[in-house]
Amino acid sequence: MSVLDLFRLDGKVAVVTGASSGLGVAFAEALAEAGADVALGARRVEKLDETRAKVEALGRRAIAVATDVSSPEDCQALVDAAVSELGRVDILVNNAGIGTAVPATRETPEQFRQVIDVNLNGCYWMAQACGRVMEPGSSIVNISSVLGLTTAGLPQAAYAASKAGLIGLTRDLAQQWTGRKGIRVNALAPGFFASEMTDQYPDGYLDAMGQRIPMGRKGEAAELAAALVFLAGDAGGYVTGQTIAVDGGMTIT
Repeated sequence: MSVLDLFRLDGKVAVVTGASSGLGVAFAEALAEAGADVALGARRVEKLDETRAKVEALGRRAIAVATDVSSPEDCQALVDAAVSELGRVDILVNNAGIGTAVPATRETPEQFRQVIDVNLNGCYWMAQACGRVMEPGSSIVNISSVLGLTTAGLPQAAYAASKAGLIGLTRDLAQQWTGRKGIRVNALAPGFFASEMTDQYPDGYLDAMGQRIPMGRKGEAAELAAALVFLAGDAGGYVTGQTIAVDGGMTIT
């Protein structure tokens, strides 16, 4: 097998949450390009249908399932649909997430809990559901953030806490499952990539943050998706429990 063959995902089935927009769409397309069929989950079903069409245009099978990851029942239903309609689950991409930028003295319990419920708890419910059906050689990739590793000048206590917690969850699940179940668990910590979340940043914020990024620019979705494909398949077969920052060097400054 050549090195490039290690990046192929032919015969694999991937589950991608938050697949209705932004990076979730890029992840679904990249996995399909590498050969995987994809089960797509998100709350906005009409947008999911657009992602499904993109996956199918690449010659792969896809299903779209309305999913609120904060609901364990929804998470189980997405995995059940993947097994029923696509035959198996080999890859989980825990991408669904929300963010706030509320000063800590004004953030309500409901606002804080909602972010934790989606960004952290939702990843756990999805991992549980997939972990019950995954075979040895499977891979879970949690999408954390550089804000789980550093700060970035906005009041994002809930978001940062959820993403830091996801890094801890990644380590623990890797410790529990890699040796016993043969499931690798890793995380990506993206820096600044265009998304619905970055569209909400204050004017001039991203330009100011550029001074902290040695590469001096935002990331391209394909650059993050390439790291995902590495962790998803045999190319990353000796990598588990790790968090890989894809951030243009931001976390070294």
